[in-house]
Amino acid sequence: MTSYPLVFEPILHEKVWGGRRLAPFGKALPDGAVVGESWELADLASTSADGAGGDEARSRIANGPMRGLTLADAVRAQGVNLMGSLRSLDGEEGFPLLLKYLDASENLSVQVHPSPAYAREHPGAKLKTESWYIVSAEPDAVIYKGVHQGVTAAEFESAARAGTLVEQLVHVPVKAGDFHHLPSGTCHALGAGIVVAEIQIPSDTTFRVFDWGRTGRALHLEQAMQCIDFAPPDPADATSADASPRQRLVATEHYIVDRVEHQGGTESEIVNDAPAPAGKPMVWMVVQGEGRIRSGGADAFDPVPVSAGTTVLFPAALEGACASFSRDAVVLEIRFPDRAGD
Repeated sequence: MTSYPLVFEPILHEKVWGGRRLAPFGKALPDGAVVGESWELADLASTSADGAGGDEARSRIANGPMRGLTLADAVRAQGVNLMGSLRSLDGEEGFPLLLKYLDASENLSVQVHPSPAYAREHPGAKLKTESWYIVSAEPDAVIYKGVHQGVTAAEFESAARAGTLVEQLVHVPVKAGDFHHLPSGTCHALGAGIVVAEIQIPSDTTFRVFDWGRTGRALHLEQAMQCIDFAPPDPADATSADASPRQRLVATEHYIVDRVEHQGGTESEIVNDAPAPAGKPMVWMVVQGEGRIRSGGADAFDPVPVSAGTTVLFPAALEGACASFSRDAVVLEIRFPDRAGD
């Protein structure tokens, strides 16, 4: 089967803190629904009962000959043509990436994801290193990222139980174009009035430590206290958009993210790392602009329209694709680094 760019049906999740601001990004929100998350690319055999409900979460292809198949189906059918040399994380099943859009109309819970040490000792808990690209933010919007220097574990736990935890957290003002990396173990929360594109490794394990007075949702303070990194946030884990057409936002052992600007009215070749089987797939999250991806080589495929909110998976074997945008566009280009076992 000829390789071609894959787009997917979003998986929408209602959240108490969600809203309606994902509609302009091409998400068909149900009437009256308060939607907090749109899972753009997912391949999880199971999810957390406290998070996405415990069921599997597998994206379905929305275009071309494989329309209707899940991402897992496509990986089985295409093999190295899709995956190239890429392997799942640490022997886990599934594509080693989970991509989302989040609409925080209210503050998200203050939370932490399992640390490497905790994950090693608790097989059911999985690391969740993630990164946020701020798509839009209301004036005075903030995220909560890390704990103030000098705060001890005992002081943190006492504040969490007393409902005064916010005083212990670092408040970071944000604007559109900012990027924040959140390694596993970082205590954090997305503040109200923000829409983000989230790039993460495929895990849905979250330990809540504070939920702004909401009731009916579990807290996990005991587990969280075993995971929190009390070191100050690394300044290198925060970036603001600059004027360059390509800007490296983060390079981790799991994924590499570049912010790429495409000028309206021009066409550019889409360059993958290397042909399969040595190469790897690549993913685009289009966060601004409108255009199309067309065939420019041996792999003939129908043009793929893209606009703000479209996520595209380029198989490892795809060569010769081109992109053109009718107006200036911004794309988050996500690649995979070389890892042991790939």
